[in-house]
Amino acid sequence: MNKTYCPSLTEYKRRVARVVNIGGVPMGGNFPIRVQSMTTVDTMDTQGSVEQTLRMVAAGCEYVRITAPSIKEAQNLLEIKKELRKRGCNVPLIADIHFTPNAAELAARIVEKVRVNPGNYADKKKFEELDYTDATYAAEVERIRERFRPLVQICKQYGTAMRIGTNHGSLSDRILSRYGDTPLGMVESALEFLRLCEEENYYDVVLSMKASNTQVMVQAYRLLVQKLDEEGLQPYPLHLGVTEAGEAEDGRIKSAVGIGTLLEDGLGDTVRVSLTEAPEAEAPVARMLIDRYTGRAAQAQPIAPLTSPPGPLSKIEGETKDFVAGIPGSPSFLERGPGSEVNAQGYLSPINPFQYFRRVTREVENIGGGNVPRVIADLSRLQNLEYADLRAAGQLYSPFLDKFQMSDLGADYIYTGQVPSPFMLPNGLREIVDYSAWCDAGHRADHFPVLTQAEYAGAAEKHPALNFVFHNLASLTGPALNQLREDRTVVVFLYTENAHAMPEIRRAFFELMQAGVTCPVIINRQYPALRDEETQLYAATDVGGLLLDGLGDGVVLSTELLPERPKAEWLTTIDSLNQLSFGILQAARTRMSKTEYISCPSCGRTLFDLQETTAMIRKRTDHLKGIKIGIMGCIVNGPGEMADADYGYVGVGKGKIALYRGQEVIKKSVPEERAVDDLIELMREDGKWIEKEVLAGGEVQ
Repeated sequence: MNKTYCPSLTEYKRRVARVVNIGGVPMGGNFPIRVQSMTTVDTMDTQGSVEQTLRMVAAGCEYVRITAPSIKEAQNLLEIKKELRKRGCNVPLIADIHFTPNAAELAARIVEKVRVNPGNYADKKKFEELDYTDATYAAEVERIRERFRPLVQICKQYGTAMRIGTNHGSLSDRILSRYGDTPLGMVESALEFLRLCEEENYYDVVLSMKASNTQVMVQAYRLLVQKLDEEGLQPYPLHLGVTEAGEAEDGRIKSAVGIGTLLEDGLGDTVRVSLTEAPEAEAPVARMLIDRYTGRAAQAQPIAPLTSPPGPLSKIEGETKDFVAGIPGSPSFLERGPGSEVNAQGYLSPINPFQYFRRVTREVENIGGGNVPRVIADLSRLQNLEYADLRAAGQLYSPFLDKFQMSDLGADYIYTGQVPSPFMLPNGLREIVDYSAWCDAGHRADHFPVLTQAEYAGAAEKHPALNFVFHNLASLTGPALNQLREDRTVVVFLYTENAHAMPEIRRAFFELMQAGVTCPVIINRQYPALRDEETQLYAATDVGGLLLDGLGDGVVLSTELLPERPKAEWLTTIDSLNQLSFGILQAARTRMSKTEYISCPSCGRTLFDLQETTAMIRKRTDHLKGIKIGIMGCIVNGPGEMADADYGYVGVGKGKIALYRGQEVIKKSVPEERAVDDLIELMREDGKWIEKEVLAGGEVQ
C-alpha cells in the first residue's frame, strides 16, 4: 500500500528522518531544524571568508557552506577551517561542489560535509536534446556511478556527511531526455546517486530538491519522500530551500511560500533562505520560519475527521501507484474522481500533491472558474473614506486629472464593512459591505454583501448575483454544504482561528470537494500585532501553501490591531497587506502581476556586484508585468538555475556578461557597463519592452 508523503495533512506532525551527524551538530530525528547559509566572499580570500563566517554564525547559522569550484579553493578550505578553529569557532563547514569530482574528493577530507549536484557532477549539461536507448542510458548511469563511487568511499572513511542536492535548472541532458524538466526528473537524478550510497553502506546523506519555481520545488520534495518510502530507502533528512529566490520582500515571500508549505507538512530538517543580500541577512529569516513550529503540536487545536470520508484505499487498489509516483500522463483527480492521495488513516484526499491542478469552481461574477485569484483589500477600519485613501488598495487618484488609474497591484474588491464609500468607485473596483449595511443602503446593486452564517441562513433577501458568506471548518455541516452546493451566487470567505491554520483551511477545502461544492472560496487570514516580516512569512506560508495545492480563488489579509490607530498608519498597513497579497499570488505562480527576478544569492564564484546590479535592473524593468528575468553571478548557476526565465543576465568573466533569451545565449561577452542597455534592447527586439508611463504630477507607472 502506498503511504502519504507526509505524516498528516490535518495536524502538525514532523517527519522523523534518519539522524546525520555533521561535525557534532546532528540533523534529523528529533533534533531542532537547523539554519544554514553560504559565504559570498572569494574562497581564496581566507581572512574575508573567516570574517564573514563569524558574522553568519553570530546571526544564527549552524552550518556554513563555502564554494569550492576547483582544487585550489578546496585546498584553501583547510586554511579557512584552521583560522576559524583558532578563533574559537567550531561551526561545521560544507564544501559546495559543481563539475569537479577531484575538488569534492579533496574537500571531503577537510570539511564536515560536501554538497554535490547530480546534474553536473560527472554528468553532462549542454542544453542539447539527446536520444538515449535503454542500453546507452544504462551505460551512462554506470559511468557516472563509477566516477561518484570514490567520493562516497572517502566520505565514509573520513566520517564526512554529504548532501545530494538536485537543482531544477541543472538537470542533465540524460535525465531531461527521459523524464523532462519535471519533479520526477529531479527526484530520479538524486536517487541514482543515493542508490549507490546505500550499496556502499554509506548513510550520512542529506537530500534537497531546489527550484526557483515554488510549485516545482514543493512537488519535488513531496515526491522524493514518497519515492524513498516506495523503494525502501532510508528516510534521509531534507535540506529545504527555494533557489534564486531574489531580494527584499519578494525573496522572503517566495522563500516562505516554498519552504513554509513543506514545514507545514512536517517536512524539513535544515533550512537555507537564498536572498540576494548579505548571507548574515538570511539566517534570521530562516529562524523566523522555523520558530513558528516550536510547540506547534501543543498550540494547535485538533482537527476532526471528515464528515463524509471517501472510501478506503482498497476501492482503487492497484490504480494509485502511477498517480502517486507522479509519472507524466497519469490520470488527474479531475479524471479519476474524488480520492487521490492516501492519508495517515488510509483514506484518500482529493488533491494531487505531486502535480498542480486548480480546484474546479463555478464562476460567480468575476471570481472562480477560469479567473485569476482575486485580491480584496480590507478598508473597514478606515473612517471617512476619501479618494486618496484608495491608493492603499492600488488605485491611484490624480487630483490634477480628476481620475483614477489602477496599478498592476490594484485590488479587485474593497471591503468597507459598516460604512460604504461615499463616492463612486473607479471602473473595475467593486465594493463589499456588511449585510446590515447593504440592507440599510437599500440593497444597492453595486454593493455586494458579506453575511455571517446566521444571516445567510435567515436572509429574506440577498444580492441577485454575488453574496459572500463567512465559514470555517466547524461550520461546514451537512445543511450548510447543501446550501453552498445549490446557491449559484455564493462565494465563501474561509477563515480559521486554529494555530495550525493552513492545514485546517486545507481540510475545509476537502470538505467542500468531497461534498461536491464548487462555489469559489476566498482565503481570509487575520494576523495580530506582528512585525511586518513575520506577517510576510506567515501569510505567505498559510495562503501560498493552499494556492500551491490549487486551492483558493482569492485572498483577503487583515490585521487585528486596535482601531484607534492614526489613519496614516492604517493606510500604510493596508498598502503593505495589499502588496503582500499580490506577492503571494505571484510567488505561488497563480497570478503574475509584476516583473519577477530570479536572482542568485551570490557566492565566492560571483563575477559582479550582484546586489547593486539586481537593484539597477529592477529600477529599469520593474514595470514589465509578468516578465521573468534571471540575474546570475556566474555560469555555474547561470542558464540552469534560471530555468523558466524569459531573459537572463549572467556573469561569464570579470566585467563580462552573457545575455540570454530563455536558455539560449544571445550575446556572449557584453561589457558590464552596457549590459543592462543591451538587455533592454533585446526585449525591445522581441516586442516585450514597454516604456514607463508618467502621470500628471510626475508619478511614474
